[in-house]
Amino acid sequence: MYHSKITGLGYYVPENIVTNDDLSKIMDTNDEWIQERTGIKRRRHVNSLEDTTTSMGVKAAKIAIDRSGIAKEDIDFIIFATLSPDYYFPGPGVLVQRDLGLKTVGALDVRNQCSGFVYAISIADQYIKTGMYKNILVIGSEVHSRGLDFTTRGRGVSVIFGDGAGAAILSREEDLTKGILSTHLHSEGQYAEELAVIAPGMGKRWVTDIIADNDPNDESYYPHMNGQFVFKNAVVRFSEVIMEGLKANGLEISDIDMLIPHQANLRISQFIQQKFKLNDDQVYNNIMEYGNTTAASIPIALTEAWEKGKIKEGDTVVLAAFGSGFTWGSVIIKW
Repeated sequence: MYHSKITGLGYYVPENIVTNDDLSKIMDTNDEWIQERTGIKRRRHVNSLEDTTTSMGVKAAKIAIDRSGIAKEDIDFIIFATLSPDYYFPGPGVLVQRDLGLKTVGALDVRNQCSGFVYAISIADQYIKTGMYKNILVIGSEVHSRGLDFTTRGRGVSVIFGDGAGAAILSREEDLTKGILSTHLHSEGQYAEELAVIAPGMGKRWVTDIIADNDPNDESYYPHMNGQFVFKNAVVRFSEVIMEGLKANGLEISDIDMLIPHQANLRISQFIQQKFKLNDDQVYNNIMEYGNTTAASIPIALTEAWEKGKIKEGDTVVLAAFGSGFTWGSVIIKW
């Protein structure tokens, strides 16, 4: 058995900054309303065809590869987490393989939305622990802005999401006291429709029993979120899965050096921080600057925290996510 260790991190966000005031010009909203409910001040949106889910993932991946100290040819496998692929199929994993000019390594796409990066890390960890692969590229990337309803009707969702990408290199670690100690994954599909896009693309033709064709009020191709219900479930599941991971490794809340929660809503992160009695140096949030970037949010935040020196060798780092599905999970890491 081996452990897997994060040896390289990188992220990329588009240059185009969209503030709350910018959104107030195209829908009935304002900065105070958005910050009070979400904590978000601004987010990034792609503004050209040059930035795609794949291309942003590739840019983040190149940074992570460079920082890992391995050559791109050393990558054995690719795992790409996203809910916003460039194509309905194939997924972006193979596009990354092509764009990086890699040999014919395997590529896997993960569709677990906000918990996608946690799920992808868990899969990579298992492949490395069993000895199947040595270096795995894991990417979380999203382009939300091209699929949101930027009208007053859609403001409850559209003000939340942003675009961006993050990446990590996981490599084999023989010291079993270091690296990823454990991962913990869960789902509860009975609430799938509480946070969902019901009828994207080709799916539209199969939901005529739910929504009549040519209905001018049809919103099925836009994201739907039952915000209060999602919030109530999120704070419970976040707490549970963090404690599950700590207990599995004989750790206490006080052992957490850095918690990187999925950046869904600043109020959720603050609730968990207060419940666990963690100080500001033990929790990293950047939703204020980027909004909710779904599968990209944890790798972007993890990279930023590491770049700022907030994560050091020997630290206990916890990643936790909850989102559409419902799916949720945690990762416990000894840095």
